[in-house]
Amino acid sequence: MNYWLVKSEPAAYSWADFTRDGGTDWTGVRNFQARNFLQQMQPGDLVLYYHSVTDKQVVGIATVAAPAAPDATAEPGSNWVAVHLRPHQPLSRPVSLAQIKQDARLTQIGLLRQSRLSVMPLKPEEFDVLLELGS
Repeated sequence: MNYWLVKSEPAAYSWADFTRDGGTDWTGVRNFQARNFLQQMQPGDLVLYYHSVTDKQVVGIATVAAPAAPDATAEPGSNWVAVHLRPHQPLSRPVSLAQIKQDARLTQIGLLRQSRLSVMPLKPEEFDVLLELGS
């Protein structure tokens, strides 16, 4: 199993929207590195859902329900992909970006090193620390 983090602006598509919908195709990613990470996702992988821009906090856990497939919002024939994500559970307590920055165990997390990337892998130990902070 692999672990991931995806970012969404809550005004555009929040955790509440995601859970209301029962899942979504994670479309619209137009960064090559993020696309490559989407292509690596496999059903059953766990994904942390991060509210970017305003809230700046991890709010829930999703699962990858289907592997990468062509992104329906992209130009036909392009190499952009999407994965289908389903909500798994909210965190008991959201984990803020400030908490992440303060935790010495998370100094190398992609969220801090590549802050503009919308899809990124997490090391198992990073995922565990974030779950610990959110419980």
